[in-house]
Amino acid sequence: MKVRRGIAVTALATAGLALAGCGVQPTGVIGAGEPASGLTRGMRLYYASDSGLRGVPLLDREVRDLNSVMKLLAQGPGPAEQRDGLTSLVQELGGYTVSGTGARVTIRMERAYPLSGRDQGTGQLVCTLARAQSVLDPKVRADDVEVTVRPAEGPVLGPYRCAEFLDG
Repeated sequence: MKVRRGIAVTALATAGLALAGCGVQPTGVIGAGEPASGLTRGMRLYYASDSGLRGVPLLDREVRDLNSVMKLLAQGPGPAEQRDGLTSLVQELGGYTVSGTGARVTIRMERAYPLSGRDQGTGQLVCTLARAQSVLDPKVRADDVEVTVRPAEGPVLGPYRCAEFLDG
């Protein structure tokens, strides 16, 4: 009889605790500050849109070097991305060579650079190459990569960081 009584008391106590809840009182909405920012990991190609640059994950290709990433970017967005309003502004840059060491990337152009340097096309280059450099060298954060454009003619542009081209 004592065993049954002990089980009944335990059951009642457990039910009482469950009904009482865990003691955390409900609250209203609590502000937690700004959303997380910065670049995520993994390779992305950046394309222009009416609302600014957008990164598209590169899922089916391995990144081997910065020049191959530039070739992929120059091909432009695929049909699905085009339907979403994405376009490439860097498809006709002409010849170039891209090199990177640590958090520094340089694009050496074989002719004049056709863009202003403060435009979405340059942002495509900077953000895509910053991401690629961080994938190729995991010790480097994409946010820290500085990209410089050295045209054959005209002034050197940069160094730029991707954050300079991303909206808020």
